[in-house]
Amino acid sequence: MELTGKLLVAMPGMGDPRFAHSVIYLSAHSEQGAMGLMVNKPAPELRLSDVLDQLVDDTPPQAKSLAVHFGGPVETGRGFVLHSDEYRSALETLRVGDGIALTATRDILEDIATGKGPERAQLMLGYAGWGPGQLEGEIAQNGWLTCEASPEVIFDLPDAEKWAAALKTLGIDPLGLSASAGHA
Repeated sequence: MELTGKLLVAMPGMGDPRFAHSVIYLSAHSEQGAMGLMVNKPAPELRLSDVLDQLVDDTPPQAKSLAVHFGGPVETGRGFVLHSDEYRSALETLRVGDGIALTATRDILEDIATGKGPERAQLMLGYAGWGPGQLEGEIAQNGWLTCEASPEVIFDLPDAEKWAAALKTLGIDPLGLSASAGHA
C-alpha cells in the first residue's frame, strides 16, 4: 500500500477528537511510518501576516490573506508550507504528488512575503505522524478512507468544505456515513 501523495479522510467514528472530520495530505509513507499535514484545520488565533510583516516592510495583499493551519499534533512549533509545484526553494523543496510540493525552510516565507512564492500555498504548524504499520492498522479499523489528492481540494476550497469534497471524490455522500463499523 503506497499512500504518499494521497489524502486521508477521517471517518465519523474517529476516536481522536484532534482528527475529527480531518483531511490529511500524506507527504511521506513507507515501511518506516507516515507523515501528513491536515489541510482543513485553520489555526484562527495565528496570522501569517504577523510573520511576514517581520520579514519585509511591504507584504503583498495576496500573501497576507494566507491562513495558518494546524498541520497535526507533532512538533507544533515547526512550520511546513504545502504548495503548488511550480515553486522551488533555493534550499530544499520536496515534490510529493501531481502539482503539490512541500517546503519546510524559512526562505519560502521570505519569497511569499516579497511576492516570489508559490501560486498556491498553505502554511501548517505541526504534522501528523505514524510509526511503522500504525496508519495501516488505523485504516484497517475503519478510522480513515484514502483518496486521490487534488490541488483544487487542498488549495481552492474553503476549509469547511474539504472533508465532504474529499468523500465525494470517492462517490460517498457524507450524510450516508455511519460512526460505527463492522466486518462481513
